[in-house]
Parts: sequence; structure tokens; C-alpha cells
Amino acid sequence: MSDAAHPATAAAPSESTVSEATPKSADSLEVIRKFAETYAKRTGTYFCSDPGVTAVVLEGLARNKDELGGALCPCRHYEDKEAEVAQAFWNCPCVPMRERKECHCMLFLTEDNPFRGESQTISLEDVKSLVSG
Repeated sequence: MSDAAHPATAAAPSESTVSEATPKSADSLEVIRKFAETYAKRTGTYFCSDPGVTAVVLEGLARNKDELGGALCPCRHYEDKEAEVAQAFWNCPCVPMRERKECHCMLFLTEDNPFRGESQTISLEDVKSLVSG
């Protein structure tokens, strides 16, 4: 994947968040959603059987992309998020996912994972509905 198409390197940080539904954050959520679908298909992984997990992780990735300039894994604690984005180890897809297909967030699950769903797709409408309540 080229750097221009990688969600961790695209666009500059913004003050907006996904939950504010500003055009930039809505665009980021769609970019992240499309990336996740493409990556799942390419790696033979699946989204979680609970689509709420998938939606919350996608929303967190999009928020981090807007706020930090990179799709930093939203499921971990960081002392310095900006430094972590710059290091890129935990930018999605993180190094453990790329090297061993281990996704801490349960976004990309292998066939043998008991929490694996049957889907490699999720609609933008479903993501928005699931994260809004």
C-alpha cells in the first residue's frame, strides 16, 4: 500500500472529532472504514461477530487520524500519543497485525478466533448508528 493510501499517513491533524460529524471527520471515518474492509479482504481476516466492536474501533481510528494525524490504535493506553503516531508501531495496521495477524482491538480476526464474525464489510450508516447509541 502506498503512503498516500495508508490511513496512518494521510491528511494533517484537525481539531474535529468523529462524534461531531464535521465533514472532515465524516470523511476520515469513511476512509478508515474503506481501508478496514480492503485490509480484511486482503489478509483473509474478518470483523468481530459484534458489529458494535467494529464500529467503536473504526470511530476511534478516525478520531485519532483527525486529532493526531495518524490512525493510532484506539485500544491501548499511551503516555504520549503524538510520539506513538510518529513511531508508527501502533498505527493501524499495527506491527503485530502485519507480522502475526494479532489485532488487540478485535477489528481484524483470523478464521480460528472464536469472536470472528462472517463479515469483511460494514456500512458507514451502521458504523454511525452503532457508535451513536
